[in-house]
Amino acid sequence: MNVLIVDDEPLARQRLVGLLKNINGYEVCGEAANGNEAIQRAQELKPDIILLDIRMPGIDGLETATHLNNMSKPPAVIFTTAYSDHALQAFETHAVDYLLKPIKQERLEEALQAANRLTRPQLQELKNPNDKDNVRSHICVKIRGTLELIPVEDIRYFMADHKYVTLRTVDHEHLIEESLKSLESEFNHLFTRIHRNALIADQYMTGLEKNNDGHCVVLIKDIDDKLEISRRHLPHVRKKIKTMATYK
Repeated sequence: MNVLIVDDEPLARQRLVGLLKNINGYEVCGEAANGNEAIQRAQELKPDIILLDIRMPGIDGLETATHLNNMSKPPAVIFTTAYSDHALQAFETHAVDYLLKPIKQERLEEALQAANRLTRPQLQELKNPNDKDNVRSHICVKIRGTLELIPVEDIRYFMADHKYVTLRTVDHEHLIEESLKSLESEFNHLFTRIHRNALIADQYMTGLEKNNDGHCVVLIKDIDDKLEISRRHLPHVRKKIKTMATYK
């Protein structure tokens, strides 16, 4: 079984490498020092198991695990941490185990064996990318076969079209396989539904106007797109824009 070790502390990674050398059937295929690097390395190396630290700079281990779950063949995740206060959240990401530092070889071996018993289909069945109790700071998108992270704060809007949703930033559009309903549930404190097929970031709504067809559209900061607002949602959108203008 190939194992990827992710920890921002070189000594912690070194210790895990040493422990794994004494456990038959497991081989270190690579290392990563943060969440972004872990996602890239996981795509390149396709490990069976990831030993993942929780507290790291940038995106932490919990959010990293959520993005790893989006892979077509997600690895089994075993969290390694010096803190016990994230145990519940860790298991909500469908982690196989949660190891407290300093990690003992016996506990590591138990966790690896548990991960080994889970087949790829079982892992994929367990891991639903839309099953999130924690709000993400980034959205994972596929660009030319690789996964990249888009900061939520850079997203202007989400627009649904059949089975895909378009994620729009200032410079790019990306297709993601997430439902608009789940995105609204997760980010309802940051985005407002303006139509049955669109969510727009509150902070980038700059005003309203009518288009040539007489329909009301919302103006969006830094881009020329003007999204139509349904009659049902218009009163709420007007109120939201007025409230935001008051606090600016």
